[in-house]
Amino acid sequence: MNKIQKTLKAPKGQFNSFGKYKYRSCEDIVEAVKPILADLGCHLILSDDVVLVGDRIYVKATASIYKDSELVGQSTAFAREASDKKGMDDSQITGTASSYARKYALNGLLAIDDTKDADTNEHTQARASSKPQAAAPDPVLTNKLHACTNVDELSALWQTLTPDQRIAHNDVKNEVKQRLA
Repeated sequence: MNKIQKTLKAPKGQFNSFGKYKYRSCEDIVEAVKPILADLGCHLILSDDVVLVGDRIYVKATASIYKDSELVGQSTAFAREASDKKGMDDSQITGTASSYARKYALNGLLAIDDTKDADTNEHTQARASSKPQAAAPDPVLTNKLHACTNVDELSALWQTLTPDQRIAHNDVKNEVKQRLA
């Protein structure tokens, strides 16, 4: 796992024109890790389970890496299905939750940090400014933000955060807000 995590470079291949930021999708991560896994004789398996918690449906995604038949590493993440999403049928709603849960399961398994990269111009400019650096996003809070099913729910959760949490999770909030719009 150490060699996979150390070697992996998963670029942010998507652009959110509404929030004006780059992000990586589940597909971006999978495409970046495939050659590394092949070189090491490993393979990745992504699976989903649909679970009912109270009266809400969640997609539980599991990302597992195997070498031969031996489990090398595994991570799990959850995403809540929206009750309804304008313009989407039920299968698309489940697919969206699956993609989000898989992305965060992969982030955990492959030690991918969704904060700004230290070698980018943005990071250099941020350090030169007098603003304090944002703390790394909390994965539990990130999952809660991604689990929001509408803008009102997102806004209500956002209001409960501390200023430091808001700074650390602003990109996540913008991504979720775009998805819910």
